[in-house]
Amino acid sequence: MNAQDPTDVLEAEYDHIVVGAGSAGSVLARRLVDAGRSVLLVEAGGEDTRPEIHDPTNLWALWESEVDYAYLTEPQEHADGTVVSWPRGKVLGGSGALNGMIYVRGHRSDYDNWAYNGAYGWSYEEVLPYFKRSEDHEDGESSYHGAGGLLPVRHNRDPDPVSTAFLNAAVESGVPANPDCNGEDILGAGYTQLNIVDGRRVSAWTSFVRPILGDPLLAVVTGALVSALTFTGERCTGIEVVRDGRTHIVRSRHDVIVSAGTIGSAQLLLLSGIGPADELRALGLPVRADLPGVGRNLHDHLLVPVVWESARPLAQPHANRLEVQFFARSDPAMLVPDLQPLMVSMPLPVPGYDVPAQAYGVLAGLIRPLSRGRMWLRSADPRQAPVLDPRIFAEPRDLTAMQAAVEMCRDIGEGKALADWRVREVAPGPQVTTTDQLRAYIRRTVISYHHQVGTCRMGVDSEAVVDPALRVHGVANLRIADASVMPAVPSGNTNAPTIMIAERGAGLILDS
Repeated sequence: MNAQDPTDVLEAEYDHIVVGAGSAGSVLARRLVDAGRSVLLVEAGGEDTRPEIHDPTNLWALWESEVDYAYLTEPQEHADGTVVSWPRGKVLGGSGALNGMIYVRGHRSDYDNWAYNGAYGWSYEEVLPYFKRSEDHEDGESSYHGAGGLLPVRHNRDPDPVSTAFLNAAVESGVPANPDCNGEDILGAGYTQLNIVDGRRVSAWTSFVRPILGDPLLAVVTGALVSALTFTGERCTGIEVVRDGRTHIVRSRHDVIVSAGTIGSAQLLLLSGIGPADELRALGLPVRADLPGVGRNLHDHLLVPVVWESARPLAQPHANRLEVQFFARSDPAMLVPDLQPLMVSMPLPVPGYDVPAQAYGVLAGLIRPLSRGRMWLRSADPRQAPVLDPRIFAEPRDLTAMQAAVEMCRDIGEGKALADWRVREVAPGPQVTTTDQLRAYIRRTVISYHHQVGTCRMGVDSEAVVDPALRVHGVANLRIADASVMPAVPSGNTNAPTIMIAERGAGLILDS
């Protein structure tokens, strides 16, 4: 970390202030500093000193720890009142310090759809160069991959034997083998590509910012809660920061960029008087910009566990235990995949089930949900978590698609390639046979893929929060760059697309 005194840091003025040192904020800070701009990077959490952050085999130990906001959804009306845990990083690196380190871009149509619906300039062909810019791919430069970037992307060269057996079983079942889901086609099964090098996690913080911590253009402050944005007229001029019980006002000469994540960015806008006017007034907050879309369009990828007892001891983990995935369609008539099951070579806890110590599982994944929810403030206190209601399975089609994913995983799990590993299906279990029983299991056990997006949606319509240049509608010198601006969640893990948004966002700022 910088040796700068935090008080001095918070009394200076900067070309740019970046709120949040997660995946997006880290990329933005690096690119702006590289361009000769002075940057203050503000993080509410602390330094990334917990050993589990850097050990890919221990990521589960980070959840519900001091580096996790540990959000909880409201009881889900369409999922039997289930409350879903949403780990989000409160530490340098943000949620990129807590995630599974899987590198997936999604389907090209995800970005074409963004552009078609008003996020002009964000089609697949337009964003592909920004994906490649970050990337230092093990396979080198190609039409789809970059080399020499700051973010290493590596193949899993030593997969767990049970993961290999599952991959073979998936191919036996008719899922095509696909060694590169980030290449020409995403459909099919293969080993995950990872942001892991020499057995250590690589986050955007460690790859983009840590190498330049001594740069005089960069200041980083941790343990600093941004309680509000500050304004002169319609122009955002800085931030209000609370650190060690003291309140500081920090000024920015140019854009303030909010990269606090899908929950944090929307929360900060609302606290600053940007959002649905009636809701702001009800909390006693002055209305600076009546933007009804702030907090809306909240959605997430969903998972449901399928677990088998193992006939053989599982290998000691050497990576992240998330080694095989496949992309598939819940309906063969679909043009694009909406499922992303993920193999996990360890026992998965399932509510109401006694899972053996020797067990492995698959997380049946829904990655193109139709249901949309929203978040809103409980109070004007920035320390209080907002209300989170993604309305899981509010659209019946999502439940139908998840049922298809679970059935697909159960069929693969019974395949010949897993015969030497399989003792029995533990969950849902042989007693779950009918559609009603399976859907009841899904509603009761649904969890999150930790891919929340959408609360500050990009677009040009009245519900959009930012324009295609990531500028907040109706407010000058304020941009948002993180997963909150995604109009719809991509078909895959969201860390790589979030980094891409920051890469392109930095270019937009520097070109303006």
